[in-house]
Amino acid sequence: MLKLEKKDLKTAYRGWYVDIGSVVGEGDRVWTVSLNQAQAGGASEGGNGTRQQRVPLVLLHGLGSGSALWVLNFDALAVSRPVYAIDLLGFGRSSRPVFSSDSVEAENQLVQSVEEWRREMQLDSMILLGHSMGGFLAASYAIRYPQRIKHLILADPWGFPEKPDDLQRRTAVPLWVQAIAYLVQPLNPLWAVRFAGPFGQWLIQKTRPDLVSKFSHVVPNDEQIISQYIYQCNVQNPTGESAFHAMMSGFGWAKNPMAPRMESLSKDVPVTLLYGSRSWVDNTAGEEIRKRRAGSYVNVQVISGAGHHVYADKSEAFNKHVVEACEYSDPSVTSKTVANR
Repeated sequence: MLKLEKKDLKTAYRGWYVDIGSVVGEGDRVWTVSLNQAQAGGASEGGNGTRQQRVPLVLLHGLGSGSALWVLNFDALAVSRPVYAIDLLGFGRSSRPVFSSDSVEAENQLVQSVEEWRREMQLDSMILLGHSMGGFLAASYAIRYPQRIKHLILADPWGFPEKPDDLQRRTAVPLWVQAIAYLVQPLNPLWAVRFAGPFGQWLIQKTRPDLVSKFSHVVPNDEQIISQYIYQCNVQNPTGESAFHAMMSGFGWAKNPMAPRMESLSKDVPVTLLYGSRSWVDNTAGEEIRKRRAGSYVNVQVISGAGHHVYADKSEAFNKHVVEACEYSDPSVTSKTVANR
């Protein structure tokens, strides 16, 4: 496991590969980190003396990331329930099979890999939390397998709004920027990291010092560990990144946007959306989902001062909202009233 976690985690954890069979390639394996796993399927004492089941929480990372970047969240989220974080197939330490170049099929393959992982882990149900691209996949999974989802938590999710027809006119992008964007359009989003070769880690440090600084207090005397981890996540064969490229329509948009599809999600699945107030992600999709799911539980929160990496920018506020969402979906003897918030 990455030094990031060893330095800061108080909760005991385990990291290992879960074999999920031939989902995309031959013998796909998903790197898995678990905390508090002994409580999976177990119960804890409720405030009124009743026994309450604690639903496992499963974390899906965003593009160019991996399970280790949840390090600021692990302890708080695993206080009273099992927590699992996986490297999505094609990312991090997981297998890197070749995905379809078709947007729908690539999405289906990624979603199916999560389902096969769940089967291998023998989790009857779970709370599913996804950040950015992971939020897009978490929503897609919940639509297909609603019986497995006790709560869907979307952290600054990518790919939800529909791409405006007049986007170029709205943004007034200079002609030279449009030309460069056109030239690099066939390339994967993080191609520059690999193109830089041995200088890729240096490139991450210079272009994303904000991302490195979010975790600097975890390893105060060895900040290079952070850029090294991000580099190692992205320098390998970018098959998962290629799947993302197949699903996107311009970096900020999905070919099959998720917001209109949320009407297909079972009304019984509660949804919590957590946005950063300073993020580039359009949080108006949260209100659109609230309208589309009238009568279902939809909780939209905008965390002040947080950017796209809301889980790291304001980790304490983020953890608080996630814990509340999890507790909402823990079975108890007291029935809950489904209401919009």
